[in-house]
Amino acid sequence: MKPYKKIEATDIEHFNSIVGSEYLVTDVELMEPYSHDETEDLVFYPELVIRSNTSEEISKILKYCNEKNIPVTPRAGGTGLSGGALAVNGGVILSLERMNRILKIDERNLQVIVEPGVITEKLQEAVIEKGLFYPPDPASKGSCFIGGNIAESSGGPKAVKYGTTKDYVLNLEVVLPTGEIIRTGANVLKNSTGYNLTQLITGSEGTLGIVTKIVLRLIPYPAKNIIMLVPFYSSQKACEAVSAIFTGGVTPSGLEFMERDALVWGLKYIEDAGFELKEGIEAHLLIEVDGQDEQEQMKECEKIYGILKDYPCDEVLIAETALHKDRIMKFRRGIGEAVKSNSVYREEDTVVPRAELAVLLKGVKDIGKKYNFQTVCYGHAGDGNLHVNIIRGDLSDHDWNVTIRQGIREIFELTVSLGGTISGEHGIGLTQKDYLNIALDSKVIDLMKQIKTIFDPNGILNPGKIFI
Repeated sequence: MKPYKKIEATDIEHFNSIVGSEYLVTDVELMEPYSHDETEDLVFYPELVIRSNTSEEISKILKYCNEKNIPVTPRAGGTGLSGGALAVNGGVILSLERMNRILKIDERNLQVIVEPGVITEKLQEAVIEKGLFYPPDPASKGSCFIGGNIAESSGGPKAVKYGTTKDYVLNLEVVLPTGEIIRTGANVLKNSTGYNLTQLITGSEGTLGIVTKIVLRLIPYPAKNIIMLVPFYSSQKACEAVSAIFTGGVTPSGLEFMERDALVWGLKYIEDAGFELKEGIEAHLLIEVDGQDEQEQMKECEKIYGILKDYPCDEVLIAETALHKDRIMKFRRGIGEAVKSNSVYREEDTVVPRAELAVLLKGVKDIGKKYNFQTVCYGHAGDGNLHVNIIRGDLSDHDWNVTIRQGIREIFELTVSLGGTISGEHGIGLTQKDYLNIALDSKVIDLMKQIKTIFDPNGILNPGKIFI
């Protein structure tokens, strides 16, 4: 593949004719927010930021960049954790922040049409006003964009009962790297008309096309919920209890695991958490049940109580008020920032069948001891999705940048050996691509590369991601 073209004054003049000079960012200081996401401490400056506003503008931009061989990195809210929105080859950052309109809430068909720059929480609030519910709720829902959620097929705590982003996407408008505008499906619940391009684009990390309109299905809003916080004297037993809750006939709407270090760091960073951490407690499970019938929820909680009697746990805390519930959920969402505030870290997004979660946790701790690094673990236990935060602490530059990679590889090898994979919701992006061959064999990777070439023959769209 030939070298990418550097952006020149004539290119900027052309982009100016498409979007207007006020929507071009050329000053290096103003580019700083676009030079990083939430991945470790990685920084890559683009040569130009374009804040486009329509599908037609994006079509013209991509067609020009494809002809001139200028790399384009699509960017949503910049909250990613795998380096997926970083301009590693310079070129253009194409920001979707201005495409932030909720175009239609279709109450008759339980659907919503949105643009990619809509903040996830804003969408949720808008449909709740209509008595409807969009369940995917990543921790960054207050700042992440729907477009980024589509790119990563984001999950969140409620995925255990309701599924991830991919389970709600019906149809997409997509601008291809060559400039054509396509629609991937239809606004229907069933569709077996040809290949499922909607699901192919969802989770493709902005490498196949830029999503410009999104049709999502909605469900009725579950008006009632109960939140339980369960302290365990053993983190291994807390993980084992997760599978037992499901085999006992209960499907919670959220089931989160937080080990002691995550709880300690979170309590230092987050005010009014709504609970205290007792001595001897190694982990908490945060369990939520929801629905329309409060009595049915109470029956589910009674089942959970019965199951937990077989495990070494302390007194269960029930959040009695809406404020108390909000405090506990805010705490869980804030743990990532709490860890980040304490140390430089790397977050690995492992996922295994939930019955293997305890084995994964023990293995992660053993590998940490072997390579002399600390891990802080938490995650969506109901999905078997464990976020492993590797803490730099006082590791040398060599250990942090070189030796630790072997430890990460061993964590991923363990994960795959347990029937899992190396990313549940954060994507592969820039940081995980060296490990892709642990989870996928060479033929599968080759097929994916061929698909990429069909969509993006010149390799201009989000280059340097997913594949080595």
